[in-house]
Amino acid sequence: MTMYKDLDTSLRTIMTPGPVEAEPRVLRAMSTPILGQFDPEFTDIMNETMEMLRQLFQTDNQWAFPVDGTSRAGIEAVLCSIIEPGDRVLVPIYGRFGHLLTEIAERYGADVVTMDTTWGKVFDPQAVIQEMDKVKPKIVAMVHGETSTGCMQPLKEIGEACRQRDALFVVDAVASIGGAEVKVDEWKIDACIGGTQKCLSVPSGMAPITFNSRVESILLQRKKIERGLADPNAQQSRFTRMIRSNYFDLSQLMDYWSPARLNHHTEATTMLYALREGLRIVLDEGLEARFARHQLHEQALVEGIKAMGLELYGNPACKLPVVTCISIPEGVDGESVRSMLLEDFHIEIASSFGPLKGKIWRIGTMGYSCRKKNVLHVLGALEAVLIRHGAPVNAGKALQAALDVYHEAKSKAAL
Repeated sequence: MTMYKDLDTSLRTIMTPGPVEAEPRVLRAMSTPILGQFDPEFTDIMNETMEMLRQLFQTDNQWAFPVDGTSRAGIEAVLCSIIEPGDRVLVPIYGRFGHLLTEIAERYGADVVTMDTTWGKVFDPQAVIQEMDKVKPKIVAMVHGETSTGCMQPLKEIGEACRQRDALFVVDAVASIGGAEVKVDEWKIDACIGGTQKCLSVPSGMAPITFNSRVESILLQRKKIERGLADPNAQQSRFTRMIRSNYFDLSQLMDYWSPARLNHHTEATTMLYALREGLRIVLDEGLEARFARHQLHEQALVEGIKAMGLELYGNPACKLPVVTCISIPEGVDGESVRSMLLEDFHIEIASSFGPLKGKIWRIGTMGYSCRKKNVLHVLGALEAVLIRHGAPVNAGKALQAALDVYHEAKSKAAL
């Protein structure tokens, strides 16, 4: 008989664009005793989580709750609940996750029109608006922070244009929520999807979403209650427009998260504890202070990388503040560097996908991983590993440049 040992995972410094290191307080919250999903104590926790999500998304929407599943579950829940076969969906693609939006929309029968730009750039909002006028979509779906390229798309003008043209604006803010500004109401976003495992520093397993009354009106038109839950005496016509997924049916999830508490699924109790604690920590820090912290550590990392003699990848004007992309120096085996960082320093950084595979490294400064110790650790280790690989670097410069950023920030704060 095989004997299995106790779990004893290594302590890593995780500097990828997700998942990141979980907040210790979140991990403690996950050991909280289980409650039944309709226990008043638990439904109070559900309601508190919704209140905190509204603040995180900067919205007055009634509907703000997590979908059980990874971030992709939230994206699929939104798209499958509003897309009907033949609906035209415009997806501007500037990295891997624009392709994901396209694929999910196609699987639910959408007529998808795509726009493409070079990975490492974003779209001029006017170009997107011109394409909207040309193809007249029902839905415009965009990624806010594209982790595959380290870029962040300006959204405000596009959101205003969607509202003027009566198109729904769906935004994937998985990478940016909790680490950069996401203003759902001000930017006229109709449905927005976040993630737990990035800037919120909660383990992967829930996808916070919010949507407004424009989306809700579509959901109510497509609503169908499961046969096993529906009142047998109530009239239910044959729904030709019903949402094709049962699990991701937002109209049923609305009933689950509302005072009706319709029994759709068994809530992931421990994950909800984790999300609630993660949100509490974010709001306790304060959104503006949190965004400023991410920008400070990004600046220290960027100055360190440049002082080392490495080149940043992508247009700095549209850089995602929580992901820094670095061009792999000529003649250096990028995967060998990543392996040595993990084996010798217990640091994990990421490679990339598609046309950027093998060409860049991606370093995330997200949530709990976004702190001075981690930034200095990754800079020192990367310099040492690159020297071992024979790469031409400016030895000793990176850490000094980063420390200059921190000391200058400390001096300003003292004034």
